[in-house]
Amino acid sequence: ALDDNYGFDIDDINKIRVLDNETGTKTLQLREECKEFVDKIDDFQKIVNGFIELMDGLSSEVEREKLKAIGARNLLKSMAKQRESQQQQLIGLIHEKRTQLERYRIQLQSLEKAEAEQQEFIDQFVLQK
Repeated sequence: ALDDNYGFDIDDINKIRVLDNETGTKTLQLREECKEFVDKIDDFQKIVNGFIELMDGLSSEVEREKLKAIGARNLLKSMAKQRESQQQQLIGLIHEKRTQLERYRIQLQSLEKAEAEQQEFIDQFVLQK
């Protein structure tokens, strides 16, 4: 048998090992645990990548909806301003028409007065004959 001072060991099937059986077994267990850990990290990375893709998609959709909302808000503001402008135009037109109506009333009164005067003149002229 070889001397233990050199760090060699013979296993159950008479193979020479640098590590003793217990350390070798623990090393194999550690290797398996590391492989499982790496596999879990890979799975986790896939899940994270899927989540990131999902969030990117949602972010793009939120941005599109935000732009739609801004567009709709701007359209409403524009429509409100247009409506206000139309209202001001109509108020101006009403004022203009009222002024014109008042001029027509005054003109009518003047014409009715002239007609009455002319009728009175005609009546007096007919009576004189």
